[in-house]
Amino acid sequence: MATVKTAKTTSTAKKVMIVEDDKPISEVLKIKLDAEGFDVTVAENGKIATDLLAQGKYDLILLDLIMPEMNGFDVLEWMKKENNKTKVIVLTNLSQPSDVEKAKKLGASDYIVKSDIDLSKVVEMVSKDN
Repeated sequence: MATVKTAKTTSTAKKVMIVEDDKPISEVLKIKLDAEGFDVTVAENGKIATDLLAQGKYDLILLDLIMPEMNGFDVLEWMKKENNKTKVIVLTNLSQPSDVEKAKKLGASDYIVKSDIDLSKVVEMVSKDN
């Protein structure tokens, strides 16, 4: 009997967008999330992210705040204006309480400081939310 390999069905896989301009971080996250069965898209800045959001639906966004073109706060403001309810986990090096407060007011559900957490923990958080 022949073995049939089936491709991952993207319609059932959770769609995750990584919005991160630091290529090594985005590549590691993409590899780890792909391995967990997620349908992962990487946007290297906020402008690309909003263009992708305007074209399709995502289940979760991992969002850096400091990026070229359009920063993460601007992405959150755009999402609020567009009434986009996609869950956002901020993943940034900004650790000031005012930054956390601003991101949460703009709709971020979680706020992670990169230097305080191992990237495998981020993958765990995304997986638990699945």
